[in-house]
Amino acid sequence: MTRTIWDSSVGKKTVMAVSGLIMLLYLVVHMLGNLKIFFGSGEFNHYAHWLRTIGEPFMHYEWTLWVIRVVLLVAVIAHATSAYQLSRRDIKARPSKYVHKRPRASYATRTMRWGGIILGLFIVWHILDLTTGTVHPGFESGRPYQNVVDTFSTWYGNVIYIVAMLALGLHIRHGFWSAAQTLGVGSRTRDRALKTIANVLALVLTVGFISVPVAVMTGVVS
Repeated sequence: MTRTIWDSSVGKKTVMAVSGLIMLLYLVVHMLGNLKIFFGSGEFNHYAHWLRTIGEPFMHYEWTLWVIRVVLLVAVIAHATSAYQLSRRDIKARPSKYVHKRPRASYATRTMRWGGIILGLFIVWHILDLTTGTVHPGFESGRPYQNVVDTFSTWYGNVIYIVAMLALGLHIRHGFWSAAQTLGVGSRTRDRALKTIANVLALVLTVGFISVPVAVMTGVVS
């Protein structure tokens, strides 16, 4: 039964919708945490330390954080796998070009696939930069505030981050509305409200995330 659901297009779209909403919830919380950098190094570093102590003493140090990471990893893999398989299925179902020109899709719709690839590559870079420090010269464990400032003091760090956040905004704008349709939330009377929510979420998250590198570049955060 489970296999049958997964093999169907509806099942894959449902997996995409649920995993996408899980990641969206994380992004909202992550953005709010990032904004703590505007309250100074003490506040930001304390927040970063708190993330590793959530659930203590019941949970050991960093255990809750690792649970969150595993859930996110599963969500990312499920989302990407479903997207890829649906894309391949769509291509196989349309081996020849359309006789009539297709209606022009929105910019976000036409860039969903490339946006997903950009975001996937960004996640890898972001982890290597600010979690493990592998690609971050001068990375200091236990000093997240300084590590963030160092990253956004480089031109390439800003370019990579801002491009990825713009791609994220487009992805959320289309993805949220699509997820609502897949899960049966959408309707003729709700579509306008859902599209408005999608636009607002995309704008708030994009501006919220990009405000950090902009603040470092302009000296507001240093």
